[in-house]
Amino acid sequence: MAILELGVLASGTGSNLQAILDAIAAGTLDAQVRIVVSNVREAPALQRAAKAGIATAVIPHAQFPNRSEFDAAIAQALDLAGAKWVVLAGFMRVLTPEFLKKFQRRVINIHPALLPAFPGVHAQKQAFEHGVKLAGCTVHFVDEGVDSGPIIAQCAVPVLDDDSADSLAKRILEQEHLLFVDVLRWLAADRIRWVEGLSGERPKIAIVPA
Repeated sequence: MAILELGVLASGTGSNLQAILDAIAAGTLDAQVRIVVSNVREAPALQRAAKAGIATAVIPHAQFPNRSEFDAAIAQALDLAGAKWVVLAGFMRVLTPEFLKKFQRRVINIHPALLPAFPGVHAQKQAFEHGVKLAGCTVHFVDEGVDSGPIIAQCAVPVLDDDSADSLAKRILEQEHLLFVDVLRWLAADRIRWVEGLSGERPKIAIVPA
């Protein structure tokens, strides 16, 4: 498979972006980040990208009358940069069906919970407050729902007796960095397959052995 040409969308610190950049720099991930796009002008993710010499674009969602026009602007920036895959690394906006159709089956996201449990925002806090014994993170393809797309991989993180919501979130984030890069390696090695379900069933994801 050709080198992965990634466009990364981020709204915050960009620590998952940094994990990807570090893996590329170390020669352990056959990918190139073509552009980092943020809807937040002060997002630290943009600084991480600039430090690595990667193109950036700031596209504030509040400047657009609707989600479709906002997503069209993002898609244009990705196209101009030559991005073929879209990676959501803490991007706090729900993408429109039009955007997902354009990048069909080429948009992936990391979520700090063991989906389908605790979708949406503050997933780590939700898990902690529910008293679960196992939390974790999920990498999944993005569909039109909220954190509802086909699951690619998950990593479980035990909840310790002395955990707080913050300490649990920190340990989950450490595993996010590892899992996200692993999934991108599988993509680069052409090891990810869509398994179509029977009529009315959702497709699932299979990982081909190395």
